[in-house]
Amino acid sequence: MDFWNERAWGTFTQIFLILSSLCVDLKAETCHSLLVSSLSPSSFRSSSQLSSSHGPGFAKLNRREGAGGWSPLNSDKYQWLEVDLGGRTQITAVATQGRYGSSDWQTAYQLMFSDSGHNWKQYRWEGHIGAFPGNSNADSVVQHKLRHLVIARFVRLIPLDWNPNGRIGLRLEAYGCLYNSDTANFDGDSSLFFKLSPRPIQTSADSIYLKFKTMKNSGILLHAEGQNELSFTLELQKGQLLLLLRKGRSLSVDRLHLVSLGSLLDDQHWHLAAVEHHSSNLNLTVDKNTKWVAIPPWFTHWDYDQMTVGADQNRSSQNLNRNFHGCLENLVYNGLNLIELAKQKDQRVTVMGNVTFSCSEPIYVAVTFTGPLSSLRLPGATELHLAGTSVELQFRTWEKEGLLLTFDLPKRQGTVWLHLKEATLYLQIYMTGRASLELKAGSALNDGQWHSVDLKSGQEDLTITVDGTTGASPAYHITPGGQLFFGGCPAVGNSHECRNPFRAFQGCMRLLTVKEQLVDLIKVQQRLMGDYSNLQIDMCGIIDRCSPSHCEHGGSCTQSWSTFRCNCSSTGYSGATCHSSIYEQSCEAYKHRGNTSGYYYIDVDGSGPINPQLIFCNVTEDKTWTVIQHNNTELTKIQPSIERSQHFEYTVNEEQLLAIISQSEYCEQELAYHCRKSLLPNTPDGAPLSWWVGGPGAGQRQTYWGGALPGSQQCACSLQENCVDHKHHCNCDADHTAWANDSGLLTHKESLPVRSLVLGDVQKPGSESSYMVGPLRCYGDNSVWDSAFFDKETSYLHFPTFHGELSADISLLFKTTSSSGVLLENLGIRDFIRLELGSSTEVLFSFDVGNGPLEVTVKAGVPLNDNRWHRIQAERNVREASLRLDELPAATMESPADGHIHLQLNSQLFVGGTASRQKGFRGCIRSLRLNGITLDLEKRAKVTPGVRAGCPGHCSTYGALCQNQGRCVERTKSFSCDCSSSAYTGAFCDKDVSISFKPETSIRYIFKEKLVNESNRSSSSPSSHIMPNMNLRAENISLSFRTSQIPALLLYVVSNHREYLALLLNKQEQLEVRYRLESSKEEEILRSKVRNLADRQLHSVSVSRLVNSVTIQVDQHNRENFNLTSGVEFNDIRSLILGRFHNSPDLDPELAQLGSLGFTGCLSAILFNSISPLKAALLRPSTSPVVVTGPVIQSSCGSASANAAENTHHQSDQSGSIGGGQPLMNALQNDSALIGGLIAVVILGIVSALAILARFLYRRKRTCQNQELKKTEDNNGLQFASQTSSQYGPTENQKEYFI
Repeated sequence: MDFWNERAWGTFTQIFLILSSLCVDLKAETCHSLLVSSLSPSSFRSSSQLSSSHGPGFAKLNRREGAGGWSPLNSDKYQWLEVDLGGRTQITAVATQGRYGSSDWQTAYQLMFSDSGHNWKQYRWEGHIGAFPGNSNADSVVQHKLRHLVIARFVRLIPLDWNPNGRIGLRLEAYGCLYNSDTANFDGDSSLFFKLSPRPIQTSADSIYLKFKTMKNSGILLHAEGQNELSFTLELQKGQLLLLLRKGRSLSVDRLHLVSLGSLLDDQHWHLAAVEHHSSNLNLTVDKNTKWVAIPPWFTHWDYDQMTVGADQNRSSQNLNRNFHGCLENLVYNGLNLIELAKQKDQRVTVMGNVTFSCSEPIYVAVTFTGPLSSLRLPGATELHLAGTSVELQFRTWEKEGLLLTFDLPKRQGTVWLHLKEATLYLQIYMTGRASLELKAGSALNDGQWHSVDLKSGQEDLTITVDGTTGASPAYHITPGGQLFFGGCPAVGNSHECRNPFRAFQGCMRLLTVKEQLVDLIKVQQRLMGDYSNLQIDMCGIIDRCSPSHCEHGGSCTQSWSTFRCNCSSTGYSGATCHSSIYEQSCEAYKHRGNTSGYYYIDVDGSGPINPQLIFCNVTEDKTWTVIQHNNTELTKIQPSIERSQHFEYTVNEEQLLAIISQSEYCEQELAYHCRKSLLPNTPDGAPLSWWVGGPGAGQRQTYWGGALPGSQQCACSLQENCVDHKHHCNCDADHTAWANDSGLLTHKESLPVRSLVLGDVQKPGSESSYMVGPLRCYGDNSVWDSAFFDKETSYLHFPTFHGELSADISLLFKTTSSSGVLLENLGIRDFIRLELGSSTEVLFSFDVGNGPLEVTVKAGVPLNDNRWHRIQAERNVREASLRLDELPAATMESPADGHIHLQLNSQLFVGGTASRQKGFRGCIRSLRLNGITLDLEKRAKVTPGVRAGCPGHCSTYGALCQNQGRCVERTKSFSCDCSSSAYTGAFCDKDVSISFKPETSIRYIFKEKLVNESNRSSSSPSSHIMPNMNLRAENISLSFRTSQIPALLLYVVSNHREYLALLLNKQEQLEVRYRLESSKEEEILRSKVRNLADRQLHSVSVSRLVNSVTIQVDQHNRENFNLTSGVEFNDIRSLILGRFHNSPDLDPELAQLGSLGFTGCLSAILFNSISPLKAALLRPSTSPVVVTGPVIQSSCGSASANAAENTHHQSDQSGSIGGGQPLMNALQNDSALIGGLIAVVILGIVSALAILARFLYRRKRTCQNQELKKTEDNNGLQFASQTSSQYGPTENQKEYFI
């Protein structure tokens, strides 16, 4: 479903409900008559009375007869007062008083309602039981308007608490008006058939409204048919309402459309069902819940001319069990009351079977086991004279375990337990002297449906039957020897006669039958038979906590009697209700967690409705790019026979795409057109010939090209004043026979992304063209760095009221030097939500939704006022509240099971301060998001005194992300790692620079050139490469290597005075460091004890010298210390050499021989003081004093997991165009040239190539190298952007350059 459509219809429904509620409120103002004051005393009943003068008939408001009101015999939670209003009535308010002239009043109470005086229903709001505040004295009147009106005949008030210095005392009044309705009763074999021709007057939205009540969990409410074989069915299945749309009689999936809503609709209470038809959707409503339903195209026409109510139109015998058994009320189709038509015996109505126009009320007294202390005791064998046993009952529950029944055998010879285990019914019998017996029957019995159980024991067999299916029948005889206990064991009294090794039952039971006699549970309620504790009698209080589900983002809901749980696996969200996203909102946010380039799930709106999607993040040293591909990023030749318009589908959905563009600081998309005799934007008369469509939604037509200004109808060459023909604004408009191109970047965010491309001049003779639309690339997340600094504790920002009624999540980063302060606060009349720094080591999250203030606390082990960024994530939902600080474990607190759940706020949201006169916050707040929406702090801060936009200083927090001697560099927004003094590269200086050396490879880094030719040196060459002091008294060297060559020279540094330093592997595979710091003396050899270093594994080496003290460490081995005996200064160093070098008369013969052999293997992460020769050779060859000869293979061999063997991929010499600019593309062939001419060109090209090959190999070194490495350095997304086309080219980890 389209999100914005869904949101629009959700808003429409909310408006409809608000208007409906306003109508109800207006009606309630007129429906406010006194309902109780005129009733006779016989209309009142109660659980008990203290005396005849305290009877229920005296419980009228402001009356003083009798003892001045009703008081029960005992003041406990089982007392109640009941009023019969004489007929079904709309009840809008209730008022109470205490007993006149006494100390007796109730301080809290519940309301219950019924149509029949049985099967009571608790008054609820917010999905939970409503407890009303009562009185504080005997005479004042406390009135409560009901949040939603109730239609009932009977009202029952149950005191929950009362004056501790008195008793329960009550006078009451109810307010409302008479309720009229048209009702029909169906017995399961009856129905009404309506011939709706002509149709009822069509309104703006076709609709069907009705109310129904039933005790059967399945049955067809109505079935409508119309033209074109379209049919529409409302049907109950397992207590849910199903809406079925069908075309024809076929049951194929493409002819059916099914949606369900509601639960436990077989509770014999009235339920509202409504279907509203709009052009392309239906709104299905059950009670207070509405579901937006997208409908198939074949169902958009609503035209029904016949309808069957209470049954399917096909009344075959096999469909009788699908007929409806219950009552319908006020069935209205497009304003026409169909039941009224039937009562009037309209000729359009056919009555089939016994349909009556009043609702019969079957009396089934249910009992609710509310908790672990609930139990019901019934008399045993001595009272009922049982021979054998026969017990029947029905139950419904959400629990997998629970005791249904237990009793002892005669003379305590054993015990019988009937209980649930793993949602299966078990019968266990323990008998002294006999083997224990266990039978089981049924499965999935915790589905909330009514299930029947029949336990029978005769003289010869024992049977257990569940839902009509009989389990095993062994020869076993049991007879109760005492009392029967249902649900659990009493906490006091006769508990010694009851033993329950299982969990107590929580759920409902009804139709309890012992020895084929129905147990009168009303007598039990009146204490005339048996006993009970913690029960609700004459009602089933089961609640479906998963309908509607509070699990968000596709989380699945499961429940027990008192709570629900959400399974968030595979949703991308976490928390008690799957509310909070487990992913970051942008590539920029991933960078702050230390992540490098790769694919990541991005959730742009956090807990909002947009689902996370997999996106490539290109994290470079300079910027963090978000790269979004589409279905064709390759250079593509235009075929004259194909459509002019090319459409592009992106790899992320529309909402995600637009959100990324909106929150990014900058976006770009390359648009290129290669042409030969093919005009681009303009015809000779200036009219647009080609264009592209871009922007949100369907997009807008754009006539400018890449690199030009929006609306200019020009190309980049016009701005640069270098078009091939100055008379035209685009190269292609010159209409030349030679290849040309108009390429550039589109950077106007309001026009991105490119959605389609229309090329007009592609069919004329001799024209050829190709196009390329690159991926969308964006960097900078405004929401990550949006921040404000609060100068004073009295300063704050204010925003509109925060709406997080059922789920509220808050995330932010803060840094401060203060020890406390309120970060955020929003107040309501009584509710509030607040986030604060309680102390220098404590963060508090507090709120109140009507159940009293709750507080969640997280204590840090370190001070939080350290002026570093700290992250807070707080969430409150209907199940729990949680608070997380940085990477500490989250603290949680569960919400009350049956408390208020809606957070109702009405004041402004205060950020950095408070409206409740508490201490404000002094410091920085950044990236504040509420329910996935980022608040623009900087925009508000710019116009608010005492608050400054922006917060500098990020390296104190994120500097540790810069590795390997990288230096953190502050930016206005964000930070970067300067890797110039590191041997590594990458966004965090964590990417090693490795080269696979061949024997002929040589890299020479020149510290000081003998022949200085400044004119030939690039002006951009950094002066740091020329070291001002070439005399060293200390050096630090680190490198990694991998080789099998012995002996092998790893590194050689030489001076102009025949002094040198060499690192090598000797024949014993040991590391040697050779110093010669005085040319007149012999070299000194420092040999490490570590062996086997030529094993093709990666080894790291560090060498540090300070004057004459030298330390060597190999891998993780202990450091080895040495002292030099001659020379402490390395004078006038000249160059550092890696790999092969030629013999020199001033060299040691052994070193000269090693140098001539070169090095075979891998060298990685070489750092000599602050000089990295490998980085200079690979990444900055044109601006560094480095000379490279032989093949240089960039490799990942420096990684510990890399294979020692290196494969060579030869870099192609082609760089994107050939000849006169003709584009390279997949399968792009120039088929317009004459064959002879083409052959001549090919032969000439081959001859020319052979002629210049030798010269090419000795020309300027690094030409190809510079081009390719410049590409890599400037565009680290190259590999990702062209994966398909470069599958046979060099990989990112391995490139070879021949110099």
